[in-house]
Amino acid sequence: MAQSAAIKQFPFNWEGTDRAGKKVKGKTVAANESAVRTELRRQGVLATRVRKQNQLFTNKGKVTPGDIAVFSRQLATMMSAGIPMVQAFDIIGAGHENPAMQKLVLAIKSEVEGGTALAQALAKHPLHFDDLYVNLVAAGEQAGALETLLDKIATYKEKTEAIKKKIKKALFYPAAVVVVAIVVTAILLVFVIPEFESLFQGFGADLPAFTRLVIDLSNMVRSQGWIILILLVGSISGFIYAKKRHRGVQHFIDRVSLKIPIIGPILNKSAIARYSRTLSTTFAAGVPLVEALESVAGACGNIVYEEGVLKMRDEVATGQRLQRSMEDTELFPNMVVQMIAVGEESGSLDEMSGKVADFYEEEVDNAVDSMSSLIEPLIMSILGVLVGGLVVAMYLPIFKMGQVV
Repeated sequence: MAQSAAIKQFPFNWEGTDRAGKKVKGKTVAANESAVRTELRRQGVLATRVRKQNQLFTNKGKVTPGDIAVFSRQLATMMSAGIPMVQAFDIIGAGHENPAMQKLVLAIKSEVEGGTALAQALAKHPLHFDDLYVNLVAAGEQAGALETLLDKIATYKEKTEAIKKKIKKALFYPAAVVVVAIVVTAILLVFVIPEFESLFQGFGADLPAFTRLVIDLSNMVRSQGWIILILLVGSISGFIYAKKRHRGVQHFIDRVSLKIPIIGPILNKSAIARYSRTLSTTFAAGVPLVEALESVAGACGNIVYEEGVLKMRDEVATGQRLQRSMEDTELFPNMVVQMIAVGEESGSLDEMSGKVADFYEEEVDNAVDSMSSLIEPLIMSILGVLVGGLVVAMYLPIFKMGQVV
């Protein structure tokens, strides 16, 4: 197994003819050209051309959560169709355009071929498969229902990735417009305002206070622009570093973000949706509630909710009902608590939490769409005030001179 995993593999493009004489082509990953031709012969394909992909271009890229979601669905579909696991890995790896994903799938395939359980093989890649993913796969293997669990995992990954994309969509647009506004304002201050300043020097009259303020701001940006830029970049970099490295900073940011108008409610609904979806998936897989809550905590995407769920786990471990522990956190709306209570009473916690997840995922969709329609005119107004203010400041002296004449 160790020797197999140590052999370096490369992506190859190939062309050939099948048993019926039909031309076929595709991609595969192997140690060398000979191994590709041998594998193709085993599949009944006579290779006419085998070419190694250019590594200068194919080594770029990384495995994204979206890649993992697609991989989960592909593997679940193939295993449900009765395709052996190793063959499924071959098909997925060969058909993937991302070389980093090809390499990951190949590494997992090598482990599985060597006799390692799928959960253990996935656990060796913690950057791409978290504890929740590995635990669900392990539960499926132990229960002899891996195909069913893989389907649940695929659905879970697709739903959580959809929520993430919605949140990114909600935050990206206003952030992008703010950046554009800053760039446009900087260009006007550096290149346009100085031209007006030289024009105003021949007026021989005092400039309006607003115009003088804009000219002074332009002079400051031109003379100290690099210092301002360095301070701005340094502040952003320090903020990102502190958020990643210091839990206290991250806790403060997550707590404040939940209270921001318009955006805060979306983040709250997103966290509840992810909590409910993860709880439904883990509980349906047969994971005990206390262990499930530990996985759920890390999947909420917000430290405030993560700490709340961990507190719930401790209370449930002492015998308290999940409904009561949710009420104690004061993070969940009454409707969510009551739905979970019904699920506990009826023994259908996975089904009820799934319904909660469906409801809040739809709420996030609607909230993002509403925010986009609300924030668009607001952003256009801000841009108009910034750019229009600079233009008015430059034309005020001209208007004043016209009145004197």
